Amino acid sequence: MLNYIWLGLILCAVAIGGYNDRMKEVSDGAFTMARYAVMDVALPLIGIMALWLGIMRLAEKSGMVRVLARVLRPVMVWLFPGVPADHPAMGSMLMNIAASMLGLSNAATPLGLRAMKDLETLNPRPGTATNAMCTFLAINTSSVQLIPATAVGILVANNSKDPSSIIGTSFLSSLCAFLAAITAVRLFEKLPWFRLPPISPADEKKKASEAKSADDAPAESFPLQPIAWWGYLVLTAYFLFFAVVFVRLSFPQLFHSLTPEEISGDKTFIRIVKVVSVLSIPLMLSFFPLYAAIRRIKVYEEFVEGAKEGFQVILKIIPYLVTILVAIGMFRGAGGIDLLTEKLRPVMQLVHFPPELLPMAIIRPLSGSGSLGVFTDIVKQCGPDHIFTRMAGTMYGSTETTFYVLAVYFGSVNIKRTRHAVLAGLVPDIVATIASVVICKWVFG
Repeated sequence: MLNYIWLGLILCAVAIGGYNDRMKEVSDGAFTMARYAVMDVALPLIGIMALWLGIMRLAEKSGMVRVLARVLRPVMVWLFPGVPADHPAMGSMLMNIAASMLGLSNAATPLGLRAMKDLETLNPRPGTATNAMCTFLAINTSSVQLIPATAVGILVANNSKDPSSIIGTSFLSSLCAFLAAITAVRLFEKLPWFRLPPISPADEKKKASEAKSADDAPAESFPLQPIAWWGYLVLTAYFLFFAVVFVRLSFPQLFHSLTPEEISGDKTFIRIVKVVSVLSIPLMLSFFPLYAAIRRIKVYEEFVEGAKEGFQVILKIIPYLVTILVAIGMFRGAGGIDLLTEKLRPVMQLVHFPPELLPMAIIRPLSGSGSLGVFTDIVKQCGPDHIFTRMAGTMYGSTETTFYVLAVYFGSVNIKRTRHAVLAGLVPDIVATIASVVICKWVFG
């Protein structure tokens, strides 16, 4: 599927660019996005990858990943029936989904890449996406969004009277997208042209060799130690500390004198949303090392071992990242987005879809920065509290950059045959786009 989409973007870019006399923009788009893929996306991601893979290793070594996976085992087993309930991939996927729900994109991507690596260990057909991988990708492009922090932040910056209004609509829209994603992957994986091919003798031999290497790997140098009585005291004090910080930041009127406007209900709710977003990262970065230390894990050494994987992962995804972003850059440079918007405008008016939101709907699956720019432009043109702005904010908060996610996640494990992952990723995007308009009309009138 990606082969046809990529080739189609390239050929359409050249054809449209030639028709519009924008061949220079097509060339500039290709080189600009190639540089952007490496310099602005891949290289900065190395440090972030190292950080979160180090934290992930501590979470694994301390047994916390298994604990989290065990708590939600029924749900995870239902979502991923082909993955053993006690496999490390369950914990990795769970942490990725949790980070996505909280809007922690810097944490979600590295954790997602780690989950793909764990899923690849169960793949008997290297280079071909498994059903579990496709399901995981579909969930990533449609995960239920609890806090659309970026969209809310833009509304706050533009002096919206009610910036938190899109939190509820984004939640409902992303919930619709999530249900659509699960339904889509269940249907697509049963279709004849998406069925898994038979396992070749070469794949069987390679998998057997990998299994033998895993069996020959050295065992852990020491068993996991139980938590001593003092460990529970430390953890209690730790959570009490964060509880106090949360209350102090969320309800400053308890500690300082504020005006009635500053302590209004809306401002308090916005503060709570922002505080949850701000505290989530420090909580995760400190809890897992602390918990691992309480379990007698050598936290520094294990963190370094996990961080080492970051560089290798980024090297793997750079070619895939450059490939997809160059095609998108050429298509945008040729004016393909503008042409699509113009041609689809009469159809959108016919089905009562606001034409002003068409650029957002088209760009969102292709480019995160591009869709953010479109949303910002809609805010400036329509105002921060206009219904079109709220629709666009809901759309931004409940959809994902599908092609970027596919390129990065599949590239990290050298998946070339993506099967139904592209369609399963686009279905929730379409559903969330429609749901954003319908839900906002219903809520805001």
